[in-house]
Amino acid sequence: MKNAFAIVTLSALVSACAVVPKEQAAPAPEAPAVPAPTPAAEAIAKAAPLDEKLPSVELTSDLFYKLTKAELDFKRGQWQSAYVTMMVLAQQTRDPRLARRASEMALSAKQGNEALAAIRLWRELAPESDEAAQYFLGFAVLGDDLGEAEALFAQRLKAAPVNSRPLLMFQMQQFLQRAKDKAAAFALMERVLQPYLNTQESHLVLAQGANAASDAERARAEAKKAVEIKPDSELATLTLGQMLGDLDGTQKLFAGFLQKYPAAREVRSAYARLLVEQKQYDQAREQFLILLKEQPDNPGTLYALGIMSLQGQDTKAAEDYFKRYVQVLENQPDPDRDPSKALMLLAQIAEENHDYDGALAWLDKIDGDDARSNLAARLKRAHITAAKGDVDGARAQLKDITPADQAEQVQILQTEGQLLRDSGRSVEAFKTLQDGVLRFPNSPDLMYDYALAAEKLGKVDAMETALRKVIESMPDNHHAYNALGYSLADRNIRLDEAYELIDKALKMAPGDPYIMDSMGWVLFRMGKLKEAEQSLRQAYALRGDAEIAVHLGEVLWTQGDKSGAAKLWREARAKDPKNDALRSTLARLNAGI
Repeated sequence: MKNAFAIVTLSALVSACAVVPKEQAAPAPEAPAVPAPTPAAEAIAKAAPLDEKLPSVELTSDLFYKLTKAELDFKRGQWQSAYVTMMVLAQQTRDPRLARRASEMALSAKQGNEALAAIRLWRELAPESDEAAQYFLGFAVLGDDLGEAEALFAQRLKAAPVNSRPLLMFQMQQFLQRAKDKAAAFALMERVLQPYLNTQESHLVLAQGANAASDAERARAEAKKAVEIKPDSELATLTLGQMLGDLDGTQKLFAGFLQKYPAAREVRSAYARLLVEQKQYDQAREQFLILLKEQPDNPGTLYALGIMSLQGQDTKAAEDYFKRYVQVLENQPDPDRDPSKALMLLAQIAEENHDYDGALAWLDKIDGDDARSNLAARLKRAHITAAKGDVDGARAQLKDITPADQAEQVQILQTEGQLLRDSGRSVEAFKTLQDGVLRFPNSPDLMYDYALAAEKLGKVDAMETALRKVIESMPDNHHAYNALGYSLADRNIRLDEAYELIDKALKMAPGDPYIMDSMGWVLFRMGKLKEAEQSLRQAYALRGDAEIAVHLGEVLWTQGDKSGAAKLWREARAKDPKNDALRSTLARLNAGI
């Protein structure tokens, strides 16, 4: 019985296929000190944007003074007077840039009504401004009346060149996703898109709108129409796959599409992820390898293959993929990708190979600016320091961490307890975790670790009490059910209860090899040797853990297969020479390997 090392799996099937325009955020207002030009004064001095026809406004000393004072008032937190000044000056000068500045001030102050008033004035002064229109639409769709938004959407589509309409359609869909009334938003889409139903994009947008309005049948119908208009469209096929709501049907759709269009990279990527979701790992790996062959330095594919290799216990391949992934990001930094997870996994692999210096070197590459990654790296560094034999140094490293909140305090305590337990200092581990649950009695994770520490010292009553508290506070915590059931089975008591607990855990997490190990062990204790062997073999195939090998070996030994048992025990010794379960089992059975 163990907690499995957590591995982040691949993401689910692509859930959004529409083009998403970047949202335009209002810039943070900063009022420079006099006599430097203020944002508004500077705007007046600049040339007009291409889509705005501006009046000729002389930057007189009086105007400059009013603009500067407004900016300084705004900087001091007096947004109302600054906003009113900008609105009055915008109306007097008819300059849309001042109305825009007023809207920025109101947005920064989180004043929705004032922002909308300023945006309306901005649109009035610059009716051809696309930026003003987008600001307005962002507000209009959040209200109860979509009429103004509908007129503007229709006008923009009608005025746009044919090749620009698809982007505007997708922008409309993105805006309307924010509407409170999804059914009304979809009805608006239907009316506005009526003149353009001969285009693939109109049906894609309608499919997304129907989906948002919870009309699954209409969403599928619209996606199918998009595919009929353009059968080779990856975007249409991905949208249809999303709308089907049937993983098997989606898998067949993607497989058939790839037979006709094998170069369709986006569909192949979605297909590979779908295969992962359905636990068809060998087929998924084939798809990812095809993707990698086409683009050897694609970071997403490299990371996916690394994760799949770990799941398949091929740590050497996983290490190679993650190294390539990190190298690609070093050569071509990507703000949307964080190498921290890959670096942590590389450190984990190095640690499991007892290459502690190598593990520390990978941790050194993690960006210390990211608080979450930094904490995980520091906790892992303490683990490795302890594994090198310097437990006190590791504890000192933990004490140097300043936790941001209670959750981080608990993580640090758990880490200290674990490294003490792993180094054989079980009494200190128990005391540390006991003090921890007194400080944080409502932390199920800390209570669970305390239970394991109590069990290690033979304090079975304390262990059982703690685990039952965990189960009471978190009824879906399969680890707690498994731990309690395994403890009963290992002590060969209350086996029917132990079986029920482990069976419940297994139903919650049917693919967990450590729970399968516990099930095999309780079946062995109950004398059901064949069933025990089957469960343990399944567990060992999924996770070649030393303790699972020890248990399976004892089942084989009891059935008379002593050579098979010895082979497994040798494998266990190679994986973990200091394994307590192996030593105690060999001594109890008086067995040699």
